[in-house]
Amino acid sequence: MPTISMFYGILILMFFRDNRRHHLPHIHARYQSDEAAISIEDGDVLDGALPAKQLKLVQAWIEIHKDDLLVDWNLAVNGEEPFRIAPLQ
Repeated sequence: MPTISMFYGILILMFFRDNRRHHLPHIHARYQSDEAAISIEDGDVLDGALPAKQLKLVQAWIEIHKDDLLVDWNLAVNGEEPFRIAPLQ
């Protein structure tokens, strides 16, 4: 489960071959003891939860990096190492 970005205490992860459970491109975001699976297409929470402030930061980051995330998604579901993506600044 490679970490593809980190910002403001939030870890962004993308698991290898992780297209069975949620069936659409998504990331996993962790903040302290909270974790959520979040859709790359629309930023919706698919599973889990994050505090509202951190969720908004992750959703903004997804919007900025959507194309890069979709490239990484294709790599990860094929078992390849995804690229690191710049953090939110």
